[in-house]
Amino acid sequence: MTDMKSVPEMFGSHVFNEKTMKEYISEEHFKLYRTCIETGKSLPMETAEAIAEGMKNWAISLGATHYTHWFQPLNGGTAEKHESFIAPDGKGSVIMEFSGKELVKGEPDASSFPSGGLRATFEARGYSAWDPTSHAFVYDGSLCIPTMFFSYSGEALDKKTPLLRSMRALNTQAMRVLRILGDKESSSVTPMAGAEQEYFLIDKELYNKREDLKICGRTLFGAKPPKTQQLDDHYFGTIKPRVSAFMKDLEQELWKLGIPAKTKHNEVAPSQHEMAPVYSDSNTSNDQNQLTMNLMRRVADRHGLVCVLSEKPFDGVNGSGKHNNWSIATDRGENLFSPGKTPDQNARFLLFLTAFISAVDDYQELLRCSVSYAGNDNRLGGNEAPPAIVSIFLGSELQSVVDSIVTDSDYSRASVKPIRVGIDTMPVIPRDTTDRNRTSPIAFTGNKFEFRMPGSSQSISGPNVILNTIVADKLGEFADKLSNVSETGLKDALHSLVRDEFIKHSRILFNGNGYDSSWVVEAQKRRLSNLRTTADALPCYLTEKNIALMEKQKVLSRSEMIARDEIHIEKYCNIISIEARTLIDMVQREIIPAVSSYEERLCTTAIKKKNLSKSISSDVETSLCNRLSEANSSLQAFVEKLKSSLLYAPEFTDYDATHYFYDEVLSVMNEIREIINIEEQIVPQEYWPYPSYKDLLFSV
Repeated sequence: MTDMKSVPEMFGSHVFNEKTMKEYISEEHFKLYRTCIETGKSLPMETAEAIAEGMKNWAISLGATHYTHWFQPLNGGTAEKHESFIAPDGKGSVIMEFSGKELVKGEPDASSFPSGGLRATFEARGYSAWDPTSHAFVYDGSLCIPTMFFSYSGEALDKKTPLLRSMRALNTQAMRVLRILGDKESSSVTPMAGAEQEYFLIDKELYNKREDLKICGRTLFGAKPPKTQQLDDHYFGTIKPRVSAFMKDLEQELWKLGIPAKTKHNEVAPSQHEMAPVYSDSNTSNDQNQLTMNLMRRVADRHGLVCVLSEKPFDGVNGSGKHNNWSIATDRGENLFSPGKTPDQNARFLLFLTAFISAVDDYQELLRCSVSYAGNDNRLGGNEAPPAIVSIFLGSELQSVVDSIVTDSDYSRASVKPIRVGIDTMPVIPRDTTDRNRTSPIAFTGNKFEFRMPGSSQSISGPNVILNTIVADKLGEFADKLSNVSETGLKDALHSLVRDEFIKHSRILFNGNGYDSSWVVEAQKRRLSNLRTTADALPCYLTEKNIALMEKQKVLSRSEMIARDEIHIEKYCNIISIEARTLIDMVQREIIPAVSSYEERLCTTAIKKKNLSKSISSDVETSLCNRLSEANSSLQAFVEKLKSSLLYAPEFTDYDATHYFYDEVLSVMNEIREIINIEEQIVPQEYWPYPSYKDLLFSV
């Protein structure tokens, strides 16, 4: 067990952060490094060489023998190509080398990563470039250097590059607004994020007996056990010893890598849990969440467990999400979504709040696209996840503030006068005096917005790129409107702008129950989009409006967006195709033979009873045998239908393919699931070829 006094020493011990850097490079080079970080200027090669030498010596002291450019390709995971530090000395021995050139730039093969047509197979060259804003770390005997990944012609082939671009765009536009509001001290603005990671822990031995879990990450069938989460006894319950040991081991690994794991608890479903970190800048948070997912899988393996990160591994119980807590902060530590104590602070808060609300309303479809993929379709809209309709929950107090501004009516809580933005008599705005609405896709939680739609296996880069970019664009629009307003007219201009935007975008604000069917009707009246599935959402991605937004803010080019769209289409179709083929294999090779074997036993028993005595009834065996025989016949028929649907499936190149796989393939798979679940409830465990939900959910 870890001595808690050692945690501060342990924390970040495997990270080449600024504190460590100062120990391994000169003060002169450190100052040059900081200047480059703050100004965005290129790092002098001499300084790069000094940092590389210090980084190598530090990594070797921790037992590292290799280095790798650690990047995030468009498959949603991470990638690494390891090179050893050794170099022959010409005398039959080796020396340990690592140059500034090797630190700054690498050249991994780009041909086999998803590129959406940006790279042909024969165009193998891709480049990785060091991201100096994200600290290197030692992991599994290698020095890992976080990098961007791009093509020979400069297109982004990764998740990190657009994220960094979107952070730059937000900084630029937010600083324009702050200067107009009179802030002369802040020098930068950074989007902040924190990802609450939900996951399941399954016994490894049982997991390995489920072909669907191993190949698809989720079960394709499974009868619901008598007890799941009905009693609400797992949520925040006592953590079981085996799980607790995993969590302690995981925390130590996370702390070594400077990941501030803060919260751990049981989630709603059996065998479901959550880890939440202290949130940080979007880039660091994204890197750390990718590392967290990798570590969860690795640490679980040590404990004879498997960490399942897919969104809906078990039908009928809660799935897993990844709530993305998003805010904006200045370099002086001021959270721009925190209501203030002075009229000026509240004016600033309301302006940034307005920008967020307006941006989400204008680009609700794009935000929905950022969380659209096959795994999340199984989760969104269930009782553990928000609906697919994008809306914002402000809470009753803040909603009252908005209503007062819109209607010029009394704000009953704190004032007998209508609220005017920036006026000295403006009352203090409450920070967080309302309950949390877990049915809302986006909820204001006091000083940040909790975006609850991302799925548990997803890279948070995509949603944060969209949030950063749409708010940057809206802030730029506000800056354009206010830039020529005189100082004396600024308060009136602010009030008019905020009021007009609230009136225009109030349809996106909803404080009610997002699970209620009446909300679907109400949302339709408000003309809000209801993109229920990935097949519905993806066609909204490449609208001219969205392309213009991304190009204007210099986050993604048209060709980069087209590439990502192609990758999303192909991945969606591929996932469902793999699931369908896995299901066919499991049914034909295991389930139908197992059910037939039990049928044979039933028939044998019925014949024995009949031969033994006419007075002994065999109705039970005969009835069960007939039911199973009919079920197996139906099962085989649906399997043939599923085979046919795959045989005639279109190429994975356009939106018609996504609709085909949803309408024609998934629908048949769901029919097969229902039949198998009925059979599983009849066939004895000794005949059933796969671990049941009861085994999987209650074995740890």
